[in-house]
Amino acid sequence: MGTVNEASYVASIRDMRAEPRLYLRMNLWVEWREHGETLSAQGYTVDISAKGCLAIVPQGFAVGQKLVVQNELNGKTAAATLIWRGHEGPKGWELGLELEEGAGDFWGVGF
Repeated sequence: MGTVNEASYVASIRDMRAEPRLYLRMNLWVEWREHGETLSAQGYTVDISAKGCLAIVPQGFAVGQKLVVQNELNGKTAAATLIWRGHEGPKGWELGLELEEGAGDFWGVGF
């Protein structure tokens, strides 16, 4: 079995994305409802965009799951939908989150 060249893989993923991305690690919280209870987990971003982020979170969800994301740095919250779930690694799942209203000033960064 061959190995994947990480640089070419990252470049190919970047080319497939609709929005420019900023590679930024930022702590965040993810909340969801399960059996009438609100649960949460802390994770972090790998990259962010005007529409959402790629995050690592120690909780796997089904694609389409509705979540609330909180930016730990500024305390802002936003409704989000899980649009992609990648592999589970030692620190958690790769999750592609789309913010329902767009990022606006959620990240504290202009796009």
